[in-house]
Amino acid sequence: MSNRDRVESIVLIYEPVEERLNQRELVAYKSHREKLIRWLATQGKDPDKLQGYAKDTYQNYSNGICKFHRYVWDEDNSFTLELTHSQAENYLRELILSDEYSSSHLHNTKLALKAYFRFNNNEWDPDITVPSNSGAKQPKDFVSEKERKALREAVLEYGSVPAYAALSPDKRKEWKRELARRFGKPTNEIGQEDWKKANGYKYVSISYASLDAGLRPIEVGRAKPSWVDLENCALRIPAKDSSKNEDNWIVSLRSDTTEYLKQWLEERRIYDKYEDSDRLWLTRHRNPYTGKSLRVLLDNLREIAGIEREFSWYAIRHSTGTYMAQQEGLAAAQSQLRHLREETTMKYDNVSTERRQEALERMG
Repeated sequence: MSNRDRVESIVLIYEPVEERLNQRELVAYKSHREKLIRWLATQGKDPDKLQGYAKDTYQNYSNGICKFHRYVWDEDNSFTLELTHSQAENYLRELILSDEYSSSHLHNTKLALKAYFRFNNNEWDPDITVPSNSGAKQPKDFVSEKERKALREAVLEYGSVPAYAALSPDKRKEWKRELARRFGKPTNEIGQEDWKKANGYKYVSISYASLDAGLRPIEVGRAKPSWVDLENCALRIPAKDSSKNEDNWIVSLRSDTTEYLKQWLEERRIYDKYEDSDRLWLTRHRNPYTGKSLRVLLDNLREIAGIEREFSWYAIRHSTGTYMAQQEGLAAAQSQLRHLREETTMKYDNVSTERRQEALERMG
């Protein structure tokens, strides 16, 4: 199917869609999208009066709705054209939490989603308010230095099991049942290889790399082994894998993070599910990581770390930007977080509560 097919001057099938769908799904989505675009252009603004949106508006709305479809497919790891209000609310909240979009972009996204549900005769009136100064202030969703250290310590403990040889027969049976539940296989098939897997480096490498690089959920899902530069303690993210822009980025890593990634790359080779995959990390269901699967990991780490308040995966990214800006300046934060525009990084040019308190103590 050609990605040059158009309706109302709008491309029907973009490359990111082709990468996600099989041929039958592409046919279904193309038909659905064609009907949607024609509706937006001819009656979307006021169906009763058969009044459509202006070209710039229906073009922006159709592209925004396409991104929403891709978000849902990635989150659920399956194709569907039956999108729900709950999915739209989760999508809009995630965009707001990212603190990387202007108020106008968020407002237009909300309007596009409302138009989409009108198209489906399923009106949506969300209780979500778009912040009027989104992107201009310090992110609210934030992880303190103390919490960052606690998360690093928690992931070293997460999922670990006692040494196989050190367990009594009864305790070994108990742990086998736990590992069978964790890995989704019969208890009698659990062996010492599963013990090694339980004490592996996947979760440690995901968490440490995200704390260092401020990885967005979509970047955790897209990450490839080729990104990892062990020699230079860095992630090299190619242009096409950058989340929102077209630049190549070299993102610095701590030495311990690099070591965990090295161990994970070696461990990764022994798992069959990675033989036909170019993803650096996959869930136990063989799917790329998404915001949903990372929320489960983060909730588990918060519980181990004793952090009672809730925050999103983006909070890790926000804290990386803030502390990098404090330590090395905005230019370093801009590069580490992969921002094209300086204005996006400006919100991290704030002194944290801890630093202000330290300053007051010194001031007397």
